Amino acid sequence: MNDISRPAFRFAPSPNGLLHLGHARSALLNEAMARAAGGRLLLRIEDIDLARCRPEFEAAIYEDLTWLGLDWERPARRQSDHFADYGSALGRLAALGLVYASFESRGDIRRAVASRPGWPSDPDGAPVFPFAREGMSEAERARLVAAGEPYALRLDMARALAQAVESAGPLGWQEVDRATGRAERVVADPRAWGDVILARKDVPTSYHLAVVVDDARQGITHVVRGADLKPATSVHLVLQALLGLPAPLYTHHSLLLDAEGRKLSKSIGSQSLKTLRAEGATPGEVRRLAGL
Repeated sequence: MNDISRPAFRFAPSPNGLLHLGHARSALLNEAMARAAGGRLLLRIEDIDLARCRPEFEAAIYEDLTWLGLDWERPARRQSDHFADYGSALGRLAALGLVYASFESRGDIRRAVASRPGWPSDPDGAPVFPFAREGMSEAERARLVAAGEPYALRLDMARALAQAVESAGPLGWQEVDRATGRAERVVADPRAWGDVILARKDVPTSYHLAVVVDDARQGITHVVRGADLKPATSVHLVLQALLGLPAPLYTHHSLLLDAEGRKLSKSIGSQSLKTLRAEGATPGEVRRLAGL
């Protein structure tokens, strides 16, 4: 039986490609920190993107992690099995008046931003959503949804932040330094993200919403993930406060870079663990290459 009183860590890859050294680094760090804390290691398969995620990539994740010598609690949580959980959370946010449908395409956003020099980008580099919720009536939004128009469901960040602060106070999280174990408070900056997407017509959740619900459902106490996801924690704090969910401790580790200074990524074809294994690399060598 799993001891839910023990610290819980998780590795949460997406099966939309093969794992690379950057994934190995994150998985191995989670394992090492869980072991040091006398905790549990859980695995989550983040497959909400049904168009890009494939069973063969999920199978490869299990194969790669087993080859590296990792062990985790079974069964792994697969996000595509839990859309109802995310829908319930989305419904609670909608009942608070914090969710609205938007119909602007990427092209519409690009054109709107082009006419506004100096318009801000979010921490991921995308333009902050430039259209005001008040620019369309709720009745018109409902009519377009009923007519089958493509839409995204967005979080009204200004209203959400006001309600979150009212219920939880000023938002921030405890960032734990991996080397020293010391924690410091990081002040959240959700406004930098603007009205983030929580779901789409054809995808019933988003990374932000799903990860917050999953961490709570799995009892995750320590989130150890790449530094590129650190800014997203601000959005997660807002959602946790609104949904009454606990906030884990966070550690955002440094990223592995390629020879051109880019972070390792599936999208740029970074060498996979499967290829390294085929070329004769050992798990110990991969640990070394991953900085462990």
